[in-house]
Amino acid sequence: MTASSAPAKETILVVDDEASIRRILETRLSMIGYQVVTACDGEEALEAFRSCNPDLVVLDVMMPKLDGYGVCQELRKESDVPIVMLTALGDVADRITGLELGADDYVVKPFSPKELEARIRCVLRRIDKEGSAGIPNSGIIQVNDLKIDTNKRQVFRSDERIRLTGMEFSLLELLVGRSGEPFSRGEILKEVWGYTPERHVDTRVVDVHISRLRSKLEDDPANPELILTARGTGYLFQRIVDAVAPEAR
Repeated sequence: MTASSAPAKETILVVDDEASIRRILETRLSMIGYQVVTACDGEEALEAFRSCNPDLVVLDVMMPKLDGYGVCQELRKESDVPIVMLTALGDVADRITGLELGADDYVVKPFSPKELEARIRCVLRRIDKEGSAGIPNSGIIQVNDLKIDTNKRQVFRSDERIRLTGMEFSLLELLVGRSGEPFSRGEILKEVWGYTPERHVDTRVVDVHISRLRSKLEDDPANPELILTARGTGYLFQRIVDAVAPEAR
C-alpha cells in the first residue's frame, strides 16, 4: 500500500477469507488514516504479521489452512499485539475460546464497520498510553514479590518480566489503582473496554481476562490471593498498604 501524505497512523492487519469483508475494511480503515494490510487465510496471516509488524490484528475465526484460533495461539507465542476477533452470530463458544487464547476483544458477525472501528480505537488507546512518556519518580507499585510499573506498563516478579497484553495490564491497573474496592463487571467493561452501560455485552469478556491475569500473577490461580472475587459484585484487588516501592519515591 502507498502511504498517504497524512501523518502515519497505526498499521492494522485484517485477516478474513471473505474478499468482500477485506475490501470493505481496507477501504474504511484506510479512509480514517490507518495503514492496512490484508490476508485471506491463517498461514498468509502469520507471514504478513512477521513482515509488517502490525499494531493490531483483526482476525476472523473460520478460515482455511489455519483458523483464527490457531493464528491467535501462534501470535501469542511471540507477541502481545492487540487482537480483535470476528466471531459468528450467537456462537458464545467462539468468543470465549478466542478470549481464552489471548484475544483482547471481539465483534460479532454480521457487524457494523462503525462498531469494529470503535473497538479498534479503544484497544489501540492502550498502545498509545504505553508509548507515552511516563511521569518521573512515580508509578512503581510493589505487592509482595510483584513489581508493577505503571509508567512502562510492565509487571515483574523478582526482576523477571511477566508478559501481559495491553488489556490485561489496563485491567490490572484499574483494580490496583483502587485496591480493596470492588468493581462490577459492567464498571470494568466501561473503564477498560469502553463499553457504555446501555449496550448489551457478554460480561464473560471480563471473567476470561481475570482468569488470564490470575494464571500469570497468582501462585495458585484456583485460590487467588491478589485478584479476589467480590461475591454478588465482580472483582477487587487485595487492599495494598505502603505499596509504592522505595526506588519510585
